[in-house]
Amino acid sequence: MRVEKSRVDVGIPGMNEVLHGGIPRRNIVLLSGGPGTGKSIFGQQFLYAGLERGEPGVLVSLEEHPVQIRIIMSKFGWDVRRYEREGVFAIVDCFTGGIGEAAKRERYVVRDPTDIPSLMDAIREAVLDVKAQRVVIDSVSTLYLTKPVMARSTLMQIKRILSGLGCTAILVSQVSVTERGFGGPGVEHAVDGIIRLDLDEVDGELKRSLIVWKMRGTSHSMRRHPFEITDKGLIVFHDRVFKLGRGVG
Repeated sequence: MRVEKSRVDVGIPGMNEVLHGGIPRRNIVLLSGGPGTGKSIFGQQFLYAGLERGEPGVLVSLEEHPVQIRIIMSKFGWDVRRYEREGVFAIVDCFTGGIGEAAKRERYVVRDPTDIPSLMDAIREAVLDVKAQRVVIDSVSTLYLTKPVMARSTLMQIKRILSGLGCTAILVSQVSVTERGFGGPGVEHAVDGIIRLDLDEVDGELKRSLIVWKMRGTSHSMRRHPFEITDKGLIVFHDRVFKLGRGVG
């Protein structure tokens, strides 16, 4: 599908079709889902697709060591190290706290991610340095896990900064297996879009599906679509509908 300049090509087969042409530029999108749904892979694929299209990116890692992220991404064929060397991709390390030999080699380190102003400063610095057009924060729910009432205000701060810098961003949000919400009170009103990933048992087998709950600036499919995780990343079956409890229609 051809993507207009006012849209961002998601870089995931089938996803532009679900969004009727990609994500509107500067939208801040909440990517919500439980464990094993593929949230991190979705975000990484979105970033790498941008790098291949000449759009610099920043990955803010709150739950995984940057070294591990690079290894996992390379297994999908997404070698971000060369883009780091070229100065068009950066990882903001909010996981190690600067502890360990590998962490000392990281350029952007946030020692206390609960200190939101210092976190925002580090993100701003990385975005400006690489001239980032795409940003992924994985996962944003870590920032307000112990203070859920802060969820909306935290997201609003992040949105103001990233929108102001002209970025299109995906904020990964964790929910429990049984939770059907989006990962915090009021978060759905603080973002421009919400994509929900799910993993459901159907006839004794786990099946993945996604649905776009909202996306400012575009119409989108109102149906739930199945998707798979392959050795090259996610593939969304935009021409198929997943019916909860009854499988694929």
